[in-house]
Amino acid sequence: MTAIFNPTGPGVTPVPRPAPPQAPTPALAPAGPVGPVLELPGDTALVPVSRDGHPVGVFVAAGGRVRYRRVVEPDRLVAAATGAFAVAALTAAVAVWSRRRPPSVGTVTMGPGGWVSLRGVPAPRLRPDDRPWWARVLRTRRLVAER
Repeated sequence: MTAIFNPTGPGVTPVPRPAPPQAPTPALAPAGPVGPVLELPGDTALVPVSRDGHPVGVFVAAGGRVRYRRVVEPDRLVAAATGAFAVAALTAAVAVWSRRRPPSVGTVTMGPGGWVSLRGVPAPRLRPDDRPWWARVLRTRRLVAER
């Protein structure tokens, strides 16, 4: 209590100071792994179970029986789906990369007049291409002055 001067009355009248407002206390998670019993209509009760602050399951008491039901965490479900997708993509990439390639020479037959026919083989280049890779990509040719 503090004394406050009251100009309307004789002397000093003590006036109680109001208490400072207190912040509401946040709801704390249960200290143990088992939460409070939640009563539902009828003779059903639920008891949540948590580990490291994350819900992992619930005990359901109904009809004289107690059952435990797991809770699926969305974070773990997403992590498992991402891992499965990565494994499937890697497997598909390895399968495509390591597939068996056809032989370089197909069927060899003798044609009329002694010609040899090779099926499934691309035609050979007429002359070797000694240009660097960037010149082939850009389809450039060497500038040669004629005499």
